[in-house]
Amino acid sequence: MIEFEDLKFMFSTLLPKIKSLGKFVDVINSIKKIENFEKEIAEEGFWNDKKKSTEVLEKFKILKNRLENYKKLENDFNESWELLKFCESENDISLINEIKKSLKEIKKELETQTLSTFLSKPHDSNNAILTLHSGAGGTEAQDWTEMLFRMYSRWSENKNMKIKMLDFVEGEEAGFKTISVLVEGENAYGLLKSETGVHRLVRISPFDSSGKRHTSFAAVEVVPEIDDKTELNISPDDIKMDVFRASGAGGQKVNKTSSAVRLTHIPTGIVVTCQNERSQVQNRETATKTLKSKLLEIKEREKLEKIEDIKGVQKEITWGSQIRSYVFMPYTIVKDHRTNIEVGNVISVMDGNIDCFINAYLEKNSKL
Repeated sequence: MIEFEDLKFMFSTLLPKIKSLGKFVDVINSIKKIENFEKEIAEEGFWNDKKKSTEVLEKFKILKNRLENYKKLENDFNESWELLKFCESENDISLINEIKKSLKEIKKELETQTLSTFLSKPHDSNNAILTLHSGAGGTEAQDWTEMLFRMYSRWSENKNMKIKMLDFVEGEEAGFKTISVLVEGENAYGLLKSETGVHRLVRISPFDSSGKRHTSFAAVEVVPEIDDKTELNISPDDIKMDVFRASGAGGQKVNKTSSAVRLTHIPTGIVVTCQNERSQVQNRETATKTLKSKLLEIKEREKLEKIEDIKGVQKEITWGSQIRSYVFMPYTIVKDHRTNIEVGNVISVMDGNIDCFINAYLEKNSKL
């Protein structure tokens, strides 16, 4: 019957994906590692070193949950498959809807577990420092930067993540020249890291009375927020600090003193600023943390041994270097040039619905 053949096809498409996930989970070795963790936790004196015991428990919990979730997924798949074979042999269609429902749940759980494997790299679970810079296009580009900021704000809200303003420079007429925020939430960096690059806008400019079509660019930079436990040696002589009056993010009080801080890493030319906090000390602490995060991300991405090896080469924010295009006119489409994923509803994308781009990028760049 057609119903059975359709269901068997659905099972055949899910099976290789489940097997691929199983290779990543590596059931046999995972069981051995869990047993070793259990022995270590049971040892006398395990709790004497609080830092080490906390790290071990975290690894143990992640590994155990991953294994248990996969085994349940595999078991649900096998049970549904056996039920389908039984129904086909008995020519019984009474359970067709139940099998379809089970398959839908299995597919959803498979996607969830697969995504979690994509986010197993160092710092993926960290908060993210998201910085947007306007590029070629003047006022239009600055307005585009604000539109992107709104898109990421909506995405963060949908994920129940919080956004904390770190720094911003407003455009002369509209938007932002640059804006930097901290995105706080589970796997914030692991998800948002795929957004790093140049984003291109094509639309009829609201700032051009002639109604001409304009192309504008903005660059997105994403680095993980590092915690206090991360060791990173930066020579104080390599950092130049400037202070200035904040532009108003902290209210009237913040403008009365030079509380805003700008740090420049002299060897690379990387500049970070913070003006959100009320005191210069707090702004300096936040700016220092942001600078360390940027340097660490570059160091690890370029597989360098020392911070001193960073050259600080930056891509130009202009034509030819974009990772994604957002076209409002003459047609509407958003296309990611790395994965070729396309979405026709550009308004939906600008409302924060960008998971299809993020997931496709993570899948393409995963070893799974």
